[in-house]
Parts: sequence; C-alpha cells; structure tokens
Amino acid sequence: MTESARCTVIGLGSPLMGDDGLGLVALERLRHAYEIPDGVELVDGGTWGMSLLPIIEDADHLLFVDAINTGAPAGTVIALARDEIPRYLAMKVSPHQVDLRDVLAVAELRGTLPTDTIALGMQPERVEMMVGLSPTLEHKLDGLMATIVSRLETWGFTCRPRLEAICA
Repeated sequence: MTESARCTVIGLGSPLMGDDGLGLVALERLRHAYEIPDGVELVDGGTWGMSLLPIIEDADHLLFVDAINTGAPAGTVIALARDEIPRYLAMKVSPHQVDLRDVLAVAELRGTLPTDTIALGMQPERVEMMVGLSPTLEHKLDGLMATIVSRLETWGFTCRPRLEAICA
C-alpha cells in the first residue's frame, strides 16, 4: 500500500426495508466500533445512484457492503469478487431508482472501476417494509464485521476496536 492509497467502503440499502438495510447498519457499526485509519472513507451509499460514480472512481480499493441475495441460507456471509458483483447487488426498491449495476458499468466503460473491488454482505432473510434487521442477521452481524475488518487489513488498512465499544 502506498501512503496515498484510498479505500472507500460504501454501505448500500434501505433502512426501511428490513435486511436490505444491512449495508448501512454495518457501516455505522464500523464507524462507531472501530478506529478508522487515514485513507479509509466510509460512505452511506443508500440510494445515491449515479452520484456514487465520482466516489467509486476516486478509490484505489473499493468495498461494498450490502444484503446479497444468492439464495444461500439467511445470515450466510457472502463475498463477491469484482466481476461477480453486478449479478447480485442492488435490489431495486423503486422502479425509479438508478441501479448500482448501471453505475458500475459506467465506471467499467470509463476504465475507472478499481481493480481491488469487492462486495461483502449476508444473505437477507426479510426484505420487506420494516425498520431494523431480522434477528438472524442481527445475530450474525459480528461475523460480517470481522470479515470487513479482515479485508481492510489485507489492503493495508488496520481498523482497531474502540475501547469504549469493547466495554459497552
């Protein structure tokens, strides 16, 4: 890793659609439970659509966090490599929503999609109008967080647990 390497973690989803809000819940857990090193930007990508393009293009390492529907058992931690991402991410909540696949396609066409791009998440159990994660995902969230922190470490970004989060 170079001194100026930039890593962007983008949490995706809707907090009003149950497990679809996983990416935003995990992003907040990362923000509050860990010391985030310089060079790591945490972005609430909720429903930004094409507005995410410059953020994606500025990253050297790009990590999406989202509910990822692969048909696995609910709560299974899932990792998708760069070339696998468009098939599984970005469940549309509204027909007017710009699909993340469109944003990634534009970045790919422009040659600006970071080589180090990965999506981490869990298989959702309930994607329906409700606030908060299902008990299954809530129970398994620590496993996802460990996977996220491990990936950042692989890229040279060490996230240390905050003392106050350990004691809470």
